[in-house]
Amino acid sequence: MKNLTSRKLTWKEYLVVASLLFGLFFGAGNLIFPLHLGQLAGANWGTAAVGFLITGVLLPLLSVLAVAITRSEGVYDIGKPLGAGFAVVFMVLIHATIGPLFGTPRTATVSFTVGVAPFIPKNMQTGALLVFSALFFLAAFAFSYHENNILSNVGKVLNPLFLALLFLVFVIAFVNPLGNPQTAAVTSAYKSSALVNGFLEGYNTMDALAGLAFGVTVVTAVRSMGQKDAKSVSKVVAKSGVLAVLAIGLIYLLLILMGPR
Repeated sequence: MKNLTSRKLTWKEYLVVASLLFGLFFGAGNLIFPLHLGQLAGANWGTAAVGFLITGVLLPLLSVLAVAITRSEGVYDIGKPLGAGFAVVFMVLIHATIGPLFGTPRTATVSFTVGVAPFIPKNMQTGALLVFSALFFLAAFAFSYHENNILSNVGKVLNPLFLALLFLVFVIAFVNPLGNPQTAAVTSAYKSSALVNGFLEGYNTMDALAGLAFGVTVVTAVRSMGQKDAKSVSKVVAKSGVLAVLAIGLIYLLLILMGPR
């Protein structure tokens, strides 16, 4: 009989899985949307932040928990109880939305706009974007082609490096603020509907949808760490998911607060 005994993970290993989830969730829009929200909301940043955290943190957490609790290995498994036909359509729509239709192009264009475009003449930006996008997606392919290496590449290398750089940005922003969040101007849209607009901005990150699709990646990573049975895998995914979204929520709050500064 095959041995399905799973070893107990250390807290360090839980943090690595949580780091992987964080790296998968925190894409291009996750850095831009909360900053922009803080700028628009001004002194009403707190109310807007509540709405943003509902759809940008709570819903993604529920997505991860749905994958963990149902012991699914992908979007298809989640939709299958409603019928095979529904599961196929649901899977295609989810992956198309977070992939080629909206999510994937945004990762390259936002990175280019923020990090490269300011240093290139406007008449050269179209060609530069094409070259940058090709290199960007080649690099993404190289890091993710071997799915067994995703845990190390994202959880142990890329995400810690990103967090270190983000911490440096926070230190600079809060040590040398350019404004006061309590007295910052509030745009008309956020004077009476800060909560609703924050709710919509959080949903625009598309993490609620992405959480369902990331399930198979995380499950594969957890199994590579010696978790054999489905119950152990689901527990690790659930615990790591909570750690990841708590970290994301804290960073969102800091980014929103940094916006009016």
